[in-house]
Amino acid sequence: MGLFSFIKNAGAKVFGYKTDAEKAAEAAAVSAAGEAARKAAEAAAALKIRQTILDLELKVEDLKVSIDDDVATVTGKAYDTTEKEKIILVVGNSEGIATVDDRMEVEHELGEATFHTVEKGDTLSKIAKAVYGDAMKYPVIFEANKPMLKHPDKIYPGQVLRIPALEK
Repeated sequence: MGLFSFIKNAGAKVFGYKTDAEKAAEAAAVSAAGEAARKAAEAAAALKIRQTILDLELKVEDLKVSIDDDVATVTGKAYDTTEKEKIILVVGNSEGIATVDDRMEVEHELGEATFHTVEKGDTLSKIAKAVYGDAMKYPVIFEANKPMLKHPDKIYPGQVLRIPALEK
């Protein structure tokens, strides 16, 4: 459990929001109705994120996702540590989310992976070389991030990836 930080505007679009500049231009017009619209957008985004997690068939019971501003809170019972980490990444890699407040329980504790934020020019091979000392270990990272990653070449700056320890 804990707080995980992400790059707010680097992830998948779930809010239907505008850019930060567009939001700032509209901020002057925010009223009680504007606040209600923001809350409705947050609730809709939370439902979309929850549905994405379910569509990915990640193993979790009683999953709940709520959003307040740029903080997403996740509760439920994940099958294991790997599933929990994947759920955190689905939530955190959504555009508009800067922090994930993990309040999930875990049924089966496993060793935790580390997280890596993709930088411009990164590839899974480059990350594997830096982390494991062997660029050819990139499939380990790819497999650890499935089903969120569909192809090893489809990563983007700001995306956060799971980096598991190598089995001995």
